[in-house]
Order: sequence, then C-alpha cells, then structure tokens
Amino acid sequence: MNELSSLPSIEQLLQTRTAAELIAAFGRPLTLDAIRSVLSNIRSNYQEQGTIPLRGAILELAHEQLKDWASLTLLPIINATGVVLHTNLGRAPLSKAALQAIASVSGSYSTLEYDLDRGNRGSRSVHAEALIKRITGAEAGFVVNNNAGAILLILSALARHKKVIISRTQLVEIGDGFRIPEVMRQSGAKLVEVGATNRVNLVDYKEALQNQAALVLHAHQSNFKIIGFTSEPPISEIILMAHAHKTWFVDDLGSGALLDTARFGLSHEPSIQESLAAGADLVCFSGDKLVGGPQAGILAGRADLIAKIKRHPIARTVRADKLCLAALSATLMHYLKDEAEREIPIWQMIAKTPREIEIHARHWQENLGVGEIIPGFSTVGGGSLPGDTLSTYLLALKVQQPNRFLKRLRLANPPIIARVQDDRVVLDPRTLLPDQDGAFLVGVKNALKGIA
Repeated sequence: MNELSSLPSIEQLLQTRTAAELIAAFGRPLTLDAIRSVLSNIRSNYQEQGTIPLRGAILELAHEQLKDWASLTLLPIINATGVVLHTNLGRAPLSKAALQAIASVSGSYSTLEYDLDRGNRGSRSVHAEALIKRITGAEAGFVVNNNAGAILLILSALARHKKVIISRTQLVEIGDGFRIPEVMRQSGAKLVEVGATNRVNLVDYKEALQNQAALVLHAHQSNFKIIGFTSEPPISEIILMAHAHKTWFVDDLGSGALLDTARFGLSHEPSIQESLAAGADLVCFSGDKLVGGPQAGILAGRADLIAKIKRHPIARTVRADKLCLAALSATLMHYLKDEAEREIPIWQMIAKTPREIEIHARHWQENLGVGEIIPGFSTVGGGSLPGDTLSTYLLALKVQQPNRFLKRLRLANPPIIARVQDDRVVLDPRTLLPDQDGAFLVGVKNALKGIA
C-alpha cells in the first residue's frame, strides 16, 4: 500500500505538458475521465502487478483510452470484393452530384419545408416527387426512410384491420430477420396467403378476392429464386383480376430497377415503369440498391392513394430527412438526363467490360510485383438479381494464412475488404471507386510487407 500512496493525483497529472496537449485535443472533461479511469485500473490491478507506472506511462495509457473513446466506427472503406451492392459495406456509393447536393443542403439552411413562391410553410414531400413522376410515369410519389418503412406505411394507411392477399411464393425475409408476414402483422393488416410454396395460380387469387380484400400485395423475389416445378401468373393478369374485384394492387419491387438490367448481361429485372404500365396502383422500392442513391423507400402510383398515405400518422415517423432527399433528388436527376450509366457509381461498375477490368488488374500486378491474374465473377449483391454474375478478372495473391492477410488489409487506412477463393486472397477491380487506386496499392503493399 505504500507504493499506492506514491500514485500521482489527478491534479498533479493535469499540470504536465502532456495533459495540456490531451486537453487541447480531446477536451478537459473527457481527459479527466480518461485519467480517472487509468488511475482506477492501476489501483484495482495493483495486487497482481505490484508496480506503479511512471507519470509518463500513466498519461500514455490515458491517451490510448482517449483515442479509443474518440474513434469513429462508421468509416469509409475500399471494397475489393467484387460485390457491387454489398449490404454490409453500405450498399450504393453516391454519385458526385449526390454528394455535392448533401454538402450544399447540410451546410446551410434549406427549403426543406418552405415554399419560396408563397413565402410560408411548405412540404418536404414535394422535393423528389416531380422527378419520381417524370421518370416512372406515376401520378404521384413519396419518399420515406427505407422500403420496409414504405411497406409498413402502405399497409397501415390502406389495409389496417383489412385483408391483404399475398402468394406463399413471396413470403420473403427482406434482411436481418425482417419478414414480410411480420411487417404485415405490425401494420394491423390481416394476412391472406394463397397458393403453395412453389406454385400459385390465377384461380388462387380469384378465390381469395371473393372475400373483400383491401389489396393484393406482390413482393418481387429480388433476393432469392424458386426453380424447378414452379408457376406464377404474370402481374398483368393478377392486376386485372384484382381490379375486377375493386381491389388495389401494390407491387413491392425491392431493388428498384429504373434501367434495363438485361443490357448489361444480367437477367431482366422487372422495372418500376413496367409495373406501373401494367396497371399497378402503387409500387415501392429501395433507393440504395439498383437506383444507386441513398437509403430510402420510394413510393409511386395513384395520386389519391399517395395522398392518403401522406396523411397517415406513421408517415411522419418514417419520413426522409433533408440529406436523403437532397441525395435522392440528385440521383434521380441522372435518370431524367439519361446519364445514370455514366454518373452513378453502381452503374459504372456494372457496365465495366471484362477487358477494362483485366487492364486494371494487370496494373495492380505490375505495381505490386506479385500475384496472378485469373478470370472470375462479380455479383450485384444487396439482394438484387440472385444467381446472376458478371464476368471479371481478379488479382489472386498466394499468401500464407489468407485469413490473417485479410485482417491486415482490414487494418489498412482506409481498410480494404477482400475475399478468399481457392485458398488465395482475390481482389476485384470492379468495385473500386476511381479515386481509391492509390490508397489501395499502398494498403496492399504494406500488408504484403507485414507477412514478408
């Protein structure tokens, strides 16, 4: 206990130059908390360690604690996995115009809910609506915080305590354990399942529609496929059947394609425009998947239904903020101006040819002086176009303990995320952004030095 009495006080430590530097960097309250924490740990562990650190060591421990407390966990990374819409990595990176729109709106006051013509309160729902209408051909549009929120809002506003018909082939889990049936129950809608797990026929809908349903919900199988002995009527026939029974048809298109995916060698993904043209009363889809914008749930369709949805109390709880609306508007403008493939990062990535990617991979190989160029496959990801792949070229690195090397890449600044294939670490140029090449090569070189 005599040695513990020699432990410097907080005040003594604060008198040092090091403490002054910590206060300047982290603020006095947080620095005090860190010093107190370190001193408390020293006292608690004294019986095991039997020594008292010097003042410099105590302050260094406090510095490490401060860096840990003040470190951000949401960080930019380099995606070398070849998965374009990587859900764990934040899905779609934004276009330069979308980033500029966010900076412009967030750095000053804005017209979020202000009408410049009338000089009084306006509505935030107008900002992306005109673009949604123009691009999709819908009568009206509305934006909420994500597509699950869009489904919850639609069902709550249009079908609370009423029957909603859905095929058993579409009772999907949309990610992280959220399942369509559970979302429907939370809305107060009464789920009416039709068909079987692998097959549903038009007569199944006809029979269910005899009992006064509020709407038919169609959930596109955007994150899985049913193959083999399957059948499902086209939505045009389901829509005609629903309308014949004076029932609304809502199409949850999930990934939200506004371009023809078949143009890029992928399966045809049903588009928003096609669904509305077929007669869907409402469609909803994500903003951060095949649209290539920020996280959002986008609704488009009949003006009377959208108006009713906007007035529902839940609309306020799931509304989009100004940053989302700014980025989404800028992203949709790319579609309006027929420049999406050129300006939106995910479409730039999807549109890359194997030859372009091979040249990029060989540049890496020459710069690093290691690795083998091998053919491979990229995927769209994000639950979009399951089973579809894009031909690519990979830089394959043969290293001892591949998983340990992956961790070294993750510790780079910025972190690099790659994958292992056939016991080799593979790096796919498809998903790197144009300004990331330099940092990527430095990070890989440093990781290679660490295992030399």
